[in-house]
Amino acid sequence: MSSESHSPTIVNRRARHEYHVLDSVEAGIALGGCEVKSIRQGNVSLGESYATIDQKGEVWLVGMHVSPYKQGGTNNPAPRRNRKLLLNKGEIRRLKRSVDQRGYTLVPLRLYFHRGIAKIELGLCRGKQLHDKREALMERDLERQVQRDLAGRERGER
Repeated sequence: MSSESHSPTIVNRRARHEYHVLDSVEAGIALGGCEVKSIRQGNVSLGESYATIDQKGEVWLVGMHVSPYKQGGTNNPAPRRNRKLLLNKGEIRRLKRSVDQRGYTLVPLRLYFHRGIAKIELGLCRGKQLHDKREALMERDLERQVQRDLAGRERGER
């Protein structure tokens, strides 16, 4: 059994509540060894993070918190440092165009390991209004109620 099966997938649940996700792209992350070990243990938070594109055309992940690795000692980098995302130039140009022209935001949706390499799924997002959030909550509640009713019928309840 490989160690990959034990690697967690960290999902930014708040992103889908706060934003309409229009498109997504997979990116690699430049991490230190202690950060990788800490992420494998699930000691990471994507809640307040977002991505930005600087003047040089590099994409940076801002605000992701990676807790220090306990056995790392002095080798642990700052928990909230900016981390470089690895994308090709064409993807960066397309994202920059969408962010600049349409005012979209780059939000990390999930962090996972693919063949031992840390990857992040970045979403090209537009912010939701308050009424959109209420609509989504009502739809989810309605869907739950329908599922409960169907499950009750299958058990022979009324």
